[in-house]
Amino acid sequence: MFSQINYEVSENIATITLNRPEKLNAFTNTMLHEIVAAFDLSDADDNVRAVIVTGAGRAFCAGADLSAGGETFSRGGSDVTAKSGVSDVDARLPRDGGGLVSLRIFESLKPVIGAINGAAVGVGVTMTLPMDIRLASDSAKFGFVFARRGIITEACSSWFLPRVVGISRATEWVFTGRMILPDEAREAGLVRSVHGASDLLGTARALAKEIVDNTAPVSVALSRQMLWRMLGASHPMEAHRAESRGILQRGKSADAREGVMSFLEKRAANFTMKVSNDMPNLFPDWQDPEFR
Repeated sequence: MFSQINYEVSENIATITLNRPEKLNAFTNTMLHEIVAAFDLSDADDNVRAVIVTGAGRAFCAGADLSAGGETFSRGGSDVTAKSGVSDVDARLPRDGGGLVSLRIFESLKPVIGAINGAAVGVGVTMTLPMDIRLASDSAKFGFVFARRGIITEACSSWFLPRVVGISRATEWVFTGRMILPDEAREAGLVRSVHGASDLLGTARALAKEIVDNTAPVSVALSRQMLWRMLGASHPMEAHRAESRGILQRGKSADAREGVMSFLEKRAANFTMKVSNDMPNLFPDWQDPEFR
């Protein structure tokens, strides 16, 4: 099905592996479309409860494929152009490929864990920013190297990075373009924890399994969207409105009854509602084509 990634599902966890190890998993248009397609698969599959993204070989993703030399960035983006009618994007403008990946991960209905097994540079690091939790191996390194290549940040990282690590750290990393080692990344909050190479995927799977075994999938999907999107809200009243709608709708659900009764009866919960057809629409304005 895929040529530059692997996609597999085991124990309700989908694992997406960037798979160009001989090229340090350098990012291409093919990889872009395959990552987006993999997230389409994971969203559509109710058996998938969490997603892990990692890399094959000794790198996570070394950035854009530079095989075109000095003309690598001359086309300005991917082979996708903006949809006509979108108010703030020229319809003739090629869309930034990393941005398409970041936006797709942002819209994921399943929690996303990055298991960063090696170098994550350029788009290789910016694509991880909309992932919910990032773990790194002790051989990983990170680089927002855009200014050193004569370009600018991409993959929506000017939105995500300051929200993940704060504006001061974000400006330092972007302005210098220097490489960041795992301990600094952990201290800044870019990664949750640092692990030996042999423990990284196991730790990521254990974390994903904790989500799978204990939580209602619809509740996780709604909470994920609310937490991320409220980062851009102008007032807490926006959160209050959304949460009030959500509490009303979810409070009457079979999942809510099961969650309470399983607690009272001291047994594991069996949540039966599905992301595919039981998701309430708490944010109708988010369907605006401006955000597609």
